[in-house]
Amino acid sequence: MLTQVKIDEISAGSRLGRIGNLEVRLARNEAEIAAAQEVRYRVFYDEMGARKDDLHAMDRRDADRFDPVCDHLLVFDTSLVGPEHRRIVGTYRLLRQETAFAAGAFYSEDEFDICHLIARHPGKRFLELGRSCVLPEYRSKRTIEALWQGIWAYINHYDVDVMIGCAAFSGVVPSAHAEALTYLNHHCRTAPDWHVRARADRYHPMSLMPIESVDAKRAILAMPPLVKAYLRVGARFGDGCVIDDEFSTVDVYVVMPVAQIGARYVNYYGGESPRLAV
Repeated sequence: MLTQVKIDEISAGSRLGRIGNLEVRLARNEAEIAAAQEVRYRVFYDEMGARKDDLHAMDRRDADRFDPVCDHLLVFDTSLVGPEHRRIVGTYRLLRQETAFAAGAFYSEDEFDICHLIARHPGKRFLELGRSCVLPEYRSKRTIEALWQGIWAYINHYDVDVMIGCAAFSGVVPSAHAEALTYLNHHCRTAPDWHVRARADRYHPMSLMPIESVDAKRAILAMPPLVKAYLRVGARFGDGCVIDDEFSTVDVYVVMPVAQIGARYVNYYGGESPRLAV
């Protein structure tokens, strides 16, 4: 059973959700943030082949200047032995708009032109989702649901209106994902009011094959699990993809206005379902 805490109870030490032996909450100290960075290193560098510099190789942690100003959502496997910070099996990095402005930028501004998007919605509160990763043995629907339960509690607590951020395809060759990218470009593009475009100096087209040749089922099956999870809750994608040579990925931009998330997911993750116990 998946459980959720009341929104007004959220703090760095409060549990935001639980599915079986998986529990979700925010990092509450430097040791847990460091452990999350180690999980990110294992996924991004050891597994996916991100480019290491001397500092990364020495520390075996994925860290940058945004980590100190972000909240870190963590999934713990409570069945594991050892100290709690060594039970982290998945993580998401959360950067709220007011914190991003104080830090000077959102992380994704290096790849996508999001200034105009935010300017078109001056009354909306934006949240950037990033650095999502799960250890290989925990990449299941259950872990994704646990993460989303935590995100939903978080966005309600902070009255977030719009979730944004990059999602990654593996490798640095967009044509290797031609069918999936073409499908997203033609069928899942943002509405004009939510338009986002890759920066001109980094722009690569997503329409890479004739749309009549795209098989929808095959295209969706070829997408990374995170992209499919975003699609399920009603996300839309910006114009153009970006090659991230440091992380060896092809990045697309995701926009999720909270008001447009499907009612079934609002009820499921928001705790209104009879399946959820508060």
